[in-house]
Amino acid sequence: MLIKQLSIFLENKSGRLAEALSTLGDEDINIKALTIADTAEFGIVRLIVNDPEKGFNILREKGFSANLVDVISIATPSECGSFAKVLKIFSDESISIEYIYGFSVADKAAIVLRTEDTDKAISAIRKNNMEMLGASEISEL
Repeated sequence: MLIKQLSIFLENKSGRLAEALSTLGDEDINIKALTIADTAEFGIVRLIVNDPEKGFNILREKGFSANLVDVISIATPSECGSFAKVLKIFSDESISIEYIYGFSVADKAAIVLRTEDTDKAISAIRKNNMEMLGASEISEL
């Protein structure tokens, strides 16, 4: 089960992130997870939202550089070492991770990741009886 992640490329200047997020909020796009990778000149905002297609279209209409990519989300217990256990499985299968972020709510956590070989990653997840999350399950955490 893959999730559509909304990515926004922003100039690294004051107010630009607030502008992008306000644009989404004004159109009832609810952010479920967010991470930012930045350099001195620009940032990449990665979001899991309730309606990624709508969010993508709205941002493009407003002049933002945005795209949609498929990512995987895995549920883990919210306890010490749980993220590391997942990463060990990927490492043992020689699966390279392009980027990863995670969050925890109460006793459950979620990892969101992008890998160079999605099919191999899904196979490893299934083989190891890990729980994949869809966008709706992330919303329920």
